[in-house]
Amino acid sequence: MLSRQVFFSTRNTTSVNSYTIRTASLFDGHELSGPSAVTVTDGVITGVEPASTDLTETSADNVVDLGHDSFLLPGLIDSHVHLAFDAGPDPVASLQRIDDTELLAGMRTAADSMLRAGITTVRDLGDRSYLTVALGDEFRHQPHLGPEILSAGPPLTTPLGHCHFFGGEVEGAEGLRQAVRERHARGCAVVKIMASGGNMTSESVAPHVSQYGLDDLRVVVDEAHRLGLPVAAHTHGVTAIMEAVEAGVDTLEHVSFLTEAGSRPDPEALAAVAESGSFVSLTLGRDPGQPLPDHPAMIAQARIILGAFRDLYKMGAKVVLGSDAGIGPFKPHDVLPYAVSDAVDLGFSPLDALASVTSVAARACGVEGRKGRIAVGADADFLAVGGNPVTAPAALRDVRAVFRAGVRVR
Repeated sequence: MLSRQVFFSTRNTTSVNSYTIRTASLFDGHELSGPSAVTVTDGVITGVEPASTDLTETSADNVVDLGHDSFLLPGLIDSHVHLAFDAGPDPVASLQRIDDTELLAGMRTAADSMLRAGITTVRDLGDRSYLTVALGDEFRHQPHLGPEILSAGPPLTTPLGHCHFFGGEVEGAEGLRQAVRERHARGCAVVKIMASGGNMTSESVAPHVSQYGLDDLRVVVDEAHRLGLPVAAHTHGVTAIMEAVEAGVDTLEHVSFLTEAGSRPDPEALAAVAESGSFVSLTLGRDPGQPLPDHPAMIAQARIILGAFRDLYKMGAKVVLGSDAGIGPFKPHDVLPYAVSDAVDLGFSPLDALASVTSVAARACGVEGRKGRIAVGADADFLAVGGNPVTAPAALRDVRAVFRAGVRVR
């Protein structure tokens, strides 16, 4: 794992567990404020107040002054990542080549890169051997070492179905119930089901083809909800999307509206998704310095799919942004800030784009109140950047400071 220095953000040894952050601007997850002072005690926010506009004046020993051009916002939440993928040219082959010890080491490095980018909470939607649960336990005891991980464990998939190499192959109603119960018993925070095929294993099941039917999806949703777990459904195909909506899944991942003939987001389907109770998890963001993967059909459909994303937002869908980080060189694990820029380019208001990776993402991931807000009682997870990401979303990549559970990370 990469080395790092860690220190509590205070110089007063008599009050090492309490300090105040002063910033020139603040986004609390919902609204903008000017100069602000945020007080942290034992890793929790205990005060949010207006501050003097003069941020250069002499500060007390227990005050962290972020500077005249600073902008503070909640630590970012990536709603869709894969720490087990190495963001290399063939992440599946890499995964299959190494044992769990080496895989876990790579996941620590991936998590480290995310934390350094200000991503303080991640929802991992596919791993092997429940390694993200183990890694999440490590970070729970030493939160300054990595983001909080909301793990799905191995995603539910059909025999030789999409991402079968993670080990989550299961079929039949009773098998699905047992699989949900196992994830609950192991401490997962969400159940992931591959309702349709996908590109990484398109030789097994094409992305537009459904892997599970409506009855199967209902079994998983009913059992997960009985146990207090949300359900995230991987949905590329139109049929899979509509059946996942009908089954009542909590988040719809990708939502590409694929058919055998390509992407076909008809108005009725868009309205059904937008009006449903499900959050729509749009997997945006890519490193512009890296080429796109060699999936000609998906690339050819990108304009239509992005248009559907724009339409869903305009129709009032509950949108969150997830990066799908790890699936290739164009999706490094710290790519989420690019997703915010992409959303703004699609027509999202800058505040809505920021909320989609903070407060709205917290609701979708089941951590509302603790994450995604700068408010009294929330965890002291912060990202401080230079400049204003409301007027210039690229400012999210100008990281000045990251705080995780009240600890500033260098």
